[in-house]
Amino acid sequence: SLMAGRIQAGYMLAPLVMDLADKKIPVKIVSLGHRSGAVIMVRTDSPYADFRAHTGKRVAIPSRFAVDFLFLRRMLAEESMTPSEIQIVEMAPPDMPAALYAKAVDAYCTGEPFGAAAQSAGYARPLRMTRDEWPRYICCVLTVREELIQANRPLVQDLVNQVLGAGVWLDTQQANRDKAVEIAARREFFNQDPNVLRFVMENPTDRVTYGDLRTIRAEFEELMHLSIEAGTIDHPIPYERYMDDSFAQ
Repeated sequence: SLMAGRIQAGYMLAPLVMDLADKKIPVKIVSLGHRSGAVIMVRTDSPYADFRAHTGKRVAIPSRFAVDFLFLRRMLAEESMTPSEIQIVEMAPPDMPAALYAKAVDAYCTGEPFGAAAQSAGYARPLRMTRDEWPRYICCVLTVREELIQANRPLVQDLVNQVLGAGVWLDTQQANRDKAVEIAARREFFNQDPNVLRFVMENPTDRVTYGDLRTIRAEFEELMHLSIEAGTIDHPIPYERYMDDSFAQ
C-alpha cells in the first residue's frame, strides 16, 4: 500500500526501503522504529550452546529479505560458518513458537514478541539476542512517500517528533512501558497477549530499546553492506537516495 501510494507512511524493513528507493519508488526513511529486539530461540532442553552444534539442523527465519536473516548470518560468521551449513526454512513469525514446540524446527530467528511467547511459556530459551550481540541493530524504519514530504513537511516533522518522543518516553521509566503494553495489546492495535508484551519489556529491560532512534549514516551503510553479502540487494546504494534525516535531526 505504501509503494502504491494508497497510504503515505508506514514501517518497513530497512533493506527493502533501500532497494525500493534505488528502483525509483519515491520513498524515504525518516526515523527508526526501535533498536535491538531480535532473538534466536532454541528449546529449553536443547543442549546447543553454539551454532556449530546446529550443523545440518533446521532454523526458521521470517524471510531471506528480513533483517533477522542478517543477524543469523552474523552469528554464523562469528563461528566461521555459512548459511549453507544449516537448513534454513522461511516461516511466518507467529508460527515459529509452535513449530519449535513440535520439534518441526530446531531453532528460529525473529523479532519480538515471538521469541518471548515461547520463552514465557517455558519451552524455549534465547540462544542469542541482539541486545547482547548487536545492540544497535536496525530493523523497522519509519518510511514516508516523497509526495508527503513535498506536500506537507510540517506533518512529517510532527510524525517524527511523536515517534522519537514516544521512544524517549518508553525508555524513561517502567510505568510508561506498562502503559504502552496496555495500549498496544488492544484488539484495535496489535491484538497481542499483554503478558507476552510485558515479558518483552522486562526480560531484560533492554531486550528492545526505543530511546535512541537517530538515523546514523555509518549504521545504515553497515546494514547495506551486510545486505549485499546476503544477496538482499545487489549493489551499493547512496545514503541520500533512501534517507531524509532532516526530520530526525
